[in-house]
Amino acid sequence: MTNHVTIVGSLNVDTTMKVKRMPLPGETIAALSKTNAAGGKGANQAVAAARSGAETAFVGQVGDDAGGKMMINDLKNNNVDTTGIHVDDQAGTGSAAILLDESGQNSILVYGGANQQLSVKEVEDARDQIAAADFVIAQFETPQEATLRAFQIAKENGVKTILNPAPAHEINPDLLKLTDLIIPNETESAALTGIIITDETSMLMSAAKFAQMGVRNLIITVGAKGAFYCTQDGYNFIPAFKVNAVDTTAAGDTFIGALSSQLKPDMSNIEKAIVYAQRASSLAVQKLGALPSIPTYDEVVAASNNGGFLCESRIYS
Repeated sequence: MTNHVTIVGSLNVDTTMKVKRMPLPGETIAALSKTNAAGGKGANQAVAAARSGAETAFVGQVGDDAGGKMMINDLKNNNVDTTGIHVDDQAGTGSAAILLDESGQNSILVYGGANQQLSVKEVEDARDQIAAADFVIAQFETPQEATLRAFQIAKENGVKTILNPAPAHEINPDLLKLTDLIIPNETESAALTGIIITDETSMLMSAAKFAQMGVRNLIITVGAKGAFYCTQDGYNFIPAFKVNAVDTTAAGDTFIGALSSQLKPDMSNIEKAIVYAQRASSLAVQKLGALPSIPTYDEVVAASNNGGFLCESRIYS
């Protein structure tokens, strides 16, 4: 059965500059290369879901400019339904400046642009795409008011909601009460709960804290180490696949989009879906760029059939 996934989120034109190392405060260094590509957390997650076989729709906003046209065309070329994307004739298309060092780590500056103008009205206009989904996914590169309305429509129609609280900041309590699954990384989790992630005990404490906030299902991604999940049916830590990363820009977004393509709405197969998402993410970090690095379902399956190494780190076991 094919999952139907609707993303409410950001669309950015990414400018990536590769550097030997990150600059120190006040330091000027030379970039080794510069590339432009479609990106944004929302777009990355949508393409990841679509390439893994999900019927995917997008709700968002771009500017009336070349960047906006590029974003819409790139999503269409990846079989994403773009009828829910509004064109704003005032604000420019969102953009991101990414510094990428030789170890594959990055620092990112984001200009919200039209993403920050996404309103409840645009969400209401996309009611049909939200109501028809199995999962609605949102992040925090668009206003929380728009996300809240999207989740309200989702719950009115029995649709499961996934919140990726990135960038991490204070969350409307009403939004958390409408969230079925929250997926922060370890830094975002700590910012939201006040609990530093160091071991399994701290992860379980974080899960309890999120449950107090109203979210009963949690996945914490821990970079190259793996991912911890806790649902009403149990918990576990799934180690990541061991690869040589060259660009981690879209790793988390690939994980979330790929996960949504495989996860059952009752989350009964969450461990299997996480393993698939880990594999997809491990492939993405071996290539440069955000959208260009995201693998297809066939590529993920082929990599799984060829085997691979789970990360040997057991720091969270």
